[in-house]
Amino acid sequence: MQDQQKPPEWQIQEWLNSDQPISLASLRGKVVVMHAFQMLCPGCVSHGLPQAQRVRATFSTSDVAVLGLHSVFEHHDAMTPVALKAFLHEYRLTFPVGVDMPSASAAVPQTMAAYRLQGTPSLLLFDREGMLRWQQFGRPDDMTVGAKIMALIMENPAGQGVEDKKEQEEQSGCTPEGCAI
Repeated sequence: MQDQQKPPEWQIQEWLNSDQPISLASLRGKVVVMHAFQMLCPGCVSHGLPQAQRVRATFSTSDVAVLGLHSVFEHHDAMTPVALKAFLHEYRLTFPVGVDMPSASAAVPQTMAAYRLQGTPSLLLFDREGMLRWQQFGRPDDMTVGAKIMALIMENPAGQGVEDKKEQEEQSGCTPEGCAI
């Protein structure tokens, strides 16, 4: 896992497949898997989005939130929110998808620029505290992604805050250094 970083706020124009806006703060306590994609990106359609669907089907929604980030940096006229709604319906993508806020001065949208994404598809993993822990451009292997997600889940099980975990270790006689008799 990469070093923990305080991530920038997502700049979202509109959320699809969600009744309300979503933020990292609103997902605190869950591992967050965010796939950045474009609906006209062949790698996104054939690899990134199916992987997001497999992650959603594999992990409990109480532990893992799967989101899409539609980050359009080319073919702006073709990839509108209206076209994206039809795309999500046709491909039966039901997880929440945020439409990245366009930039007033550049082709690259705001969230994509803030996270310095190299292109699409890109995968971002956030821990339960909302810290960016891994970012990958391209097509990461499902086993690698699953292992990284599981490692983040096991770092801090659901409902167990950092202080609770520390207290539990002290009461059991175990610390990260070892277990005492």
